[in-house]
Amino acid sequence: MVEPAAPVAPHPDIAALAPLLGSWRGRGHGEYPTIAPFDYLEEITFGHLGRPFLTYRQRTKAADDGRPLHAETGYLRCPAPGRVELLLAHPTGITEICEGTITETVDGIRLELNSTNIGLSGSAKQVTAVGRSFHVTGDTIDYTVRMAAVGETLQHHLAATLQRS
Repeated sequence: MVEPAAPVAPHPDIAALAPLLGSWRGRGHGEYPTIAPFDYLEEITFGHLGRPFLTYRQRTKAADDGRPLHAETGYLRCPAPGRVELLLAHPTGITEICEGTITETVDGIRLELNSTNIGLSGSAKQVTAVGRSFHVTGDTIDYTVRMAAVGETLQHHLAATLQRS
């Protein structure tokens, strides 16, 4: 019988991100001036491969009927102490690079990120800026997303609370 491999420890450069590791599920609410408000269910998974980054996978579905809504995939890195980068691809033709800070709080960590580059395919919605805030407290993540798109200024778009599953 083959023994299972021991878990790989996170790379020392991303030790500050360790509280994110695992799968998270919960509910959120979205709004924007160009769409009707909506509620959603979400799952986010942060993983690692022993290298200096976390993997990130996000999926949402409508809270009312379960239809798929959105997905994102990418990586989270710490290029220097107190600094964090989030690199994402969206299936809607958008790529997003956000940079910002990671700080330890009394009860967890807080990430504050703002886009430094948004890439758009020819058919993508016109998104010009994104901001994201994550606060991890024990087995809870609270986050918000701000967005500037389709002629609107940067403003609140999403908020959710997820529990580690």
